[in-house]
Amino acid sequence: MKNYEIKLHDIKPLVEIQDDSLYYFLGLVGLTLLVLITLAYFLFKWYKHKNSFSIRKEHLKFLKKLDMENAKLASYQITSYGATFKNDSDQHLRTFEELIENLQEYKYKKNVQDFDEETKNKIRNYLEMIDVS
Repeated sequence: MKNYEIKLHDIKPLVEIQDDSLYYFLGLVGLTLLVLITLAYFLFKWYKHKNSFSIRKEHLKFLKKLDMENAKLASYQITSYGATFKNDSDQHLRTFEELIENLQEYKYKKNVQDFDEETKNKIRNYLEMIDVS
């Protein structure tokens, strides 16, 4: 048998090449996911805080939109919505109780007159005292 193998001197054997591109890609994907999850978390917290309901803010909004021309309805609304803020401090409580005493003459009657200036000033004073944070 003849040996037909030709000896080649210029061909080198296969050499293993170190390739870390897969690890770089996985690291980049992991970092991107971490940033996206963090961003989603903060967006969720912001959205939740933005849409949180505050009864104090709602009652203050109703009190600021009072119709002073309708004294009977306004006195009931002040009694109802103003009670939310009466326990903020002792001064709030005293002012609210004085206001309620003044509003008694506008309640429980069929026909009532308009607010007098003293009552309007007490209502304005109480509304200015209210602080909603």
